[in-house]
Amino acid sequence: MTREGPWVLRVSDLVKVYRMGTVMTPVLHGISLEIPPGELTLIMGPSGSGKTTLISLLAGVLRPTSGCVELCGSRISDMTEGEVARVRRDRVGFVFQSYNLFPALTAQENVAVAIQMTGRPWNAAKVQAAGALQAVGLGERLLHRPADLSGGEKQRVAIARALVTRPTLVVGDEVTAALDGVTAFQVLDLLRAHVSDRTAVILVTHDRRLERFAERVIEIEDGRLLADRRGERALSAGQPEVGV
Repeated sequence: MTREGPWVLRVSDLVKVYRMGTVMTPVLHGISLEIPPGELTLIMGPSGSGKTTLISLLAGVLRPTSGCVELCGSRISDMTEGEVARVRRDRVGFVFQSYNLFPALTAQENVAVAIQMTGRPWNAAKVQAAGALQAVGLGERLLHRPADLSGGEKQRVAIARALVTRPTLVVGDEVTAALDGVTAFQVLDLLRAHVSDRTAVILVTHDRRLERFAERVIEIEDGRLLADRRGERALSAGQPEVGV
């Protein structure tokens, strides 16, 4: 699908083939899409369809076998590893099902680490981290380590860490899979609030209930784009159909 106007992410003819010895396993087959700012997009499909590989390519974690990935105007598929790492640090926030928190650090320190990586001094990073945790309802849990937090609290720490540097793109992989329904919707509300006229959120999920938060739903199967349609949020706003 092609859209007019600004975009956060654009990929064209994306192909990914994994090699193990002499065995070649194709995972993605020529996917093209554009993600404009102002949208929360879900990527859905059966297990093994290539969802996690696709989002890893979109965020610059993996390199495509062929095709182009452009993030915020930078063609990251042609960059060196160091250049891609800098783009990820400055432009992308990550949220995962497994939280990926440092177990020995407090909630505040887990968020402060992400801030420190941008060059801020540690003490200033901790102050900013405290504000970020307050914003996600964890102001009283700053000094708790992950082992002392519930699943929903750990995911909110991960979200505070992902959002604290104000990334242009936030990507998440099954961020609600380990959460009950009420907590899952609270987490989606936090991510939904990050969407603006300069930012976008892309989430891999199996959970169809999350469509109420999405402007757009992309479905893939066997590594191919199967559908590109409006989510319930876009339907309620009367946005036009997209389609492929």
